[in-house]
Amino acid sequence: MKRIVGCIFLITTMILVPAGLFANQDGLLKVGDLLRSRVAVANDHRVLFVAENKIHSVESLVRFYELRDFEPAWTIQGEPRDYVKAFLTVLGAADQHGLRPEIYHIRTIGKILGNLEAIAQIKSDSDIYLLADLDMLLTDAFLTYGSHLLAGQVNPETFDPEWIANRRGADMAAILQYALDFGAIYETLRSLWPKHEGYIRLYETFNQYRLLMENGVKWPLVADGFKMQLGDRHERVAMLRARLADDPELQAGFLAGETDLFDKNLEMAVIDFQSRRGLEMDGIVGPATLAALNTSLEENVERIRLNLERWRWLPEDLGIRNVQVNIADFKLKVIERQHNVLELKIIVGKDYRQTPVFSDKISYIVLNPSWHVPQSIAVNDKLPLIKKNPGYLAQQKMRLFSSWRSDAKELNPYHIDWRKVTESNFSYRLRQEPGPNNALGRIKFMFPNRFNVYLHDTPSRELFNRSNRTFSSGCIRVQNPEELALYLLNDDPRWDREKLRNALNTMKERSIRLPAPVPVHLLYWTVFIDEDGVVQFRNDIYGRDAQLAKALEELFLNVDK
Repeated sequence: MKRIVGCIFLITTMILVPAGLFANQDGLLKVGDLLRSRVAVANDHRVLFVAENKIHSVESLVRFYELRDFEPAWTIQGEPRDYVKAFLTVLGAADQHGLRPEIYHIRTIGKILGNLEAIAQIKSDSDIYLLADLDMLLTDAFLTYGSHLLAGQVNPETFDPEWIANRRGADMAAILQYALDFGAIYETLRSLWPKHEGYIRLYETFNQYRLLMENGVKWPLVADGFKMQLGDRHERVAMLRARLADDPELQAGFLAGETDLFDKNLEMAVIDFQSRRGLEMDGIVGPATLAALNTSLEENVERIRLNLERWRWLPEDLGIRNVQVNIADFKLKVIERQHNVLELKIIVGKDYRQTPVFSDKISYIVLNPSWHVPQSIAVNDKLPLIKKNPGYLAQQKMRLFSSWRSDAKELNPYHIDWRKVTESNFSYRLRQEPGPNNALGRIKFMFPNRFNVYLHDTPSRELFNRSNRTFSSGCIRVQNPEELALYLLNDDPRWDREKLRNALNTMKERSIRLPAPVPVHLLYWTVFIDEDGVVQFRNDIYGRDAQLAKALEELFLNVDK
């Protein structure tokens, strides 16, 4: 259907500009007049096909040609300008960023250039159409490629309700005109890359892994079987050594030893591998470690590509000092002038109550917080427990109120017939008082947002010992929250460690506004480069890699190449 509509618009353009209506001294159509008529079609319909290729950046393309009064940008007197070749070289390298050059009309542009080279002289209206096609496709290629570098190929909010992107924006038409004026195609596009060190490092790693793949490297598989550990001797150990020998990140010296013996060196190699996969570092090859070992090079390259796309969704400035939460890594890091100054373990949402992705600012801290139980948790989690035992509320130091109004009356849970209370008629409010068993612990860090998600302490500190920490209802539980509080209050002379602990020991709720709000970024990196320059892979705990891969594939399949 798209091709039919595209042909209709193309035919419409040809009808608007019949041969000879806008002719130059040779009696041929003028390229500029043909561009003008096509822009008019795009303005009227917001859709345009050129040489059976859909124009992706319609609004920017219209603005670009209007700014230059419809003069062709990429050709002069029937010849491609010098910077066309330079641009095609840059465009052909789009795959270095995990982008697909085919999206940017590169095949059709190549065919048109070949046809023009075969023409000794422009001598027919069909030749003029080729020049107009070439100009518009090159323009759209630059605008679309530039916007993809700047803000990513897809908007995650269109397929993931738990993700708010802070994508960068710019006037791409003006940027293209600048690049042409100064003959700075590469430099201009290079300036659109995300400037974050994390992106540059991941970009470099992506191309190192791609080179391995292009050179035909295939990581050997390790056969299924029982766990392998120190002291084992059999043929599967030899397979393990062969697999780790091809690991581009493995430290030298770990694989010295007998081929089929699981010795201390091999155990250290396994621990090193597990540390880079976020697995329990026990040196034992169990099911999780085996699955990670048998992930192919191609799959790892694809995962890096997905995370490059996520970097392009971030704002230009993350803040001189900021808090970064990597949900997939179960870690919180405080970054100051691009250096990691504090790192804490975290617990994130369960699969059916996923922690969202967004950026905000921590504006205040609450000591000894009360917990106003969210309605969804009250009816789904607490109501079944109350029905079994109305004394549950007293045991948890929870108070029951008639409604969510500020003047709501406190009720006695023993005076309510809980058998008649259902999810649909539950109108009560539950509040847990401050104390050692409070679900929020003794500190919470607030950045008001539509998800009602925040950072907080927890009484269930034993859960931080688990390697997979998806136990919360969406909020982020922080190990050692005192350290984070002291960092955030560092610029406030009223607070130090002793004063903070004294305030906590009062067991009284107290809010402290920060001297200046601190940016906080809830992120989802399944591949990243650590402070030592080592690539780290993490499990896709929420299936968000699969969601993104599907969205990118649909984008590619829906493009008229």
